Amino acid sequence: MHFYIRCVDKPGHLHVRKANRDAHLAYIKDGFADKIVAAGPTLDPDLEGMNGSVFIIEFDTQADAEKFAANDPYGKAGLFESVIVRPFKKVF
Repeated sequence: MHFYIRCVDKPGHLHVRKANRDAHLAYIKDGFADKIVAAGPTLDPDLEGMNGSVFIIEFDTQADAEKFAANDPYGKAGLFESVIVRPFKKVF
């Protein structure tokens, strides 16, 4: 089943994102690359800064998707103001 994961960064925490980017990318590539339908950062209106993350990713259960989000190095570093995990139905 696919899940939509939307993470919103805390304001003023771009330094946390930058400091943990390599660990975040390694976490994704090393364990979840084959499960990703789409993933990437959300951008500020000026298209320069990053302010969150979105994943469409495959897991067996909601609990597995939540565990993935909870163990993301960004989340562990306190980057996120909020995280939403919802089932997602891929139509196209």
